[in-house]
Amino acid sequence: MAEAKEVLLPAGTKIPNHIAMILDGNRRWARARGLQPWEGHKAGYEAVQRLARASRKLGVHTFTVWAFSTENWDRPAKEIEAIFHLLRKAIADEEEEFHRDKVRFVHLGRKDRFPEDIAKGLAHLEEATAKYEGNVFNLALDYGGRDEIVRAVNKIQESRFKNQDSSPITEKEFESYLDTATQPYPYVDLFIRTSGEQRTSGLLPWQMTYAEMYWETDHLPDFTPEKLKEAILDYSRRRRRFGGDDRDEHLKFNPKVVARLELDWRRALNLGEDKKLRDLVVAYLKEQYGLSKELAVSAGVHMAGALLYGKDEDWAEAKKALVGLYEIVRKNVGLAMEPEIVADLQLKLWQKGGREEDYRQLYAETYRFSDLQAAKSAHLAYLANTEMDKNNYKKAKDYLERFYAALKERVA
Repeated sequence: MAEAKEVLLPAGTKIPNHIAMILDGNRRWARARGLQPWEGHKAGYEAVQRLARASRKLGVHTFTVWAFSTENWDRPAKEIEAIFHLLRKAIADEEEEFHRDKVRFVHLGRKDRFPEDIAKGLAHLEEATAKYEGNVFNLALDYGGRDEIVRAVNKIQESRFKNQDSSPITEKEFESYLDTATQPYPYVDLFIRTSGEQRTSGLLPWQMTYAEMYWETDHLPDFTPEKLKEAILDYSRRRRRFGGDDRDEHLKFNPKVVARLELDWRRALNLGEDKKLRDLVVAYLKEQYGLSKELAVSAGVHMAGALLYGKDEDWAEAKKALVGLYEIVRKNVGLAMEPEIVADLQLKLWQKGGREEDYRQLYAETYRFSDLQAAKSAHLAYLANTEMDKNNYKKAKDYLERFYAALKERVA
């Protein structure tokens, strides 16, 4: 298997038990480079090798990839034969690694339409690795979501006819006839689709009821283990309710009040009013995070220090102060942030002059929601800071009020 770059996740990351991917964009990737479609499939296969290995190292138990659908038989015969060649290579090459890493291989889909050697190879891999429990690698081949459900219904009907059973079918019984039966984590936590496509196309419709969706614009060959890490971090920030009530409550501030307080301390910082700055920052933190007066003073010392160090470009001291600030917030507000990471993102924003994407990354990590959910707040913060840089505080105040309203709506 191709070597995977070592990637690490920060402490406290919620790791999905089951990731499912639709492998999209191989042909587009190839065409953009003047290559044949099968060369794109080869590059995609190598990418999947790296991703499968990386997923295990990152702590993901079950990794599902959809490589060939029931509709893919309509592709040109030469392209299908190239895909079959890669399948034969994968069956021959991967068994040793599956045994070494104790990975259970499961084929999702039909075997009856494949060439005999491929069908036998898939069955052999399943049988040879059936005893392993550490990880599961699901390979969806000649798979369709509707087809899986129809096959399950037919198997239930056959069993019930044989046993003369007319009792109502339960969910548990139905699940036992699906392709993921007997797996410890049949339900998908995180679904990833590459190449900018934004649909599930029928992958595991029963098992993906509560899957979190992640859309990646790059084609599969360019989807690296580092990008997989970003997808997992994005997943980790999401608040999953499974249809129930979200009882977490983090922010109760008044958007207009906290916006005014931010403008006050920003003016003091720009005017060099260092003594006034700390008191203004304390009031701002007390309102924004609902801290007690004592905690707000402690946090305010850290924040004021970070702002002043940042103004002087003393980044090492600024980071130390920011970490102290965010440790107080994490401990007392209940946000599942990592102070070191948030401090690094804040410094990145200051050093690069506040690009909109930097705001989005900062808020996504601080408040633990997805990049998509952070987009509105980030855009408003960017507009507010652009106006403040021009000393246009009236416009900045409007954008800040809207920013804090959007933030509260998303996090509270």
